[in-house]
Amino acid sequence: MSQYDLSRRLVAEAIGTAFLLATVVGSGIMAERLAGGNVAIALLGNTLATGAILMVLILIFGPISGAHFNPAVTLSFLIRREITAAHAGIYVIVQVIAAIVGAGIAHLMFDLPALMVSTTTRTGTGQWIGEMVATFGLVATILGCLKARPSAVPYAVGLFISAGYWFTSSTSFANPAVTVARTLTDTFSGILPAHAPAFIAAQVVGTVLATAVFAWLGSPHPVPQEGDD
Repeated sequence: MSQYDLSRRLVAEAIGTAFLLATVVGSGIMAERLAGGNVAIALLGNTLATGAILMVLILIFGPISGAHFNPAVTLSFLIRREITAAHAGIYVIVQVIAAIVGAGIAHLMFDLPALMVSTTTRTGTGQWIGEMVATFGLVATILGCLKARPSAVPYAVGLFISAGYWFTSSTSFANPAVTVARTLTDTFSGILPAHAPAFIAAQVVGTVLATAVFAWLGSPHPVPQEGDD
């Protein structure tokens, strides 16, 4: 349980989520401009910046708010009864609003309109499975590290998301707030608004599955000793 009151936790979530989206969107814009049409190079630039900022933000804000920055993470902790339903709801609202603000700030830094509706197509069974896998992996990373090595969470999360950009078909959004904000950027990292609900549904499925699996894994069962009936 955090020693900080709700208002401080919410401000930490807001600043962290806004910085995360400013990085995701801003690095995508910068990478696309510098890559000269090479999508692989642009994705690499986007990946490195996102993985790095996640490590930094979790190190900064983890002790205050838990550094969720992600409704999927908040949902997992709600299922585990580590956050109340009321507080979880407020966390999610703050995360979504902050994510949109962060995307807008990225646009303004690059002299673009604050908000733009995305036209980027991201849909299909393969991408939905990719989002489920990405979110399962992210939640598994957090829960597994919290049990075995809490100090490793910032680095493990940054590394998993960096890997997820490349091994999942969806480039690993793994975050409903990020998904909503990316519908409002018509840049490298955008997603068509009509395609966002399926991504979010896949993220919820991945979250629930990972939380259930780690609840089972974390419940020791006595190993029968030789000679026991």
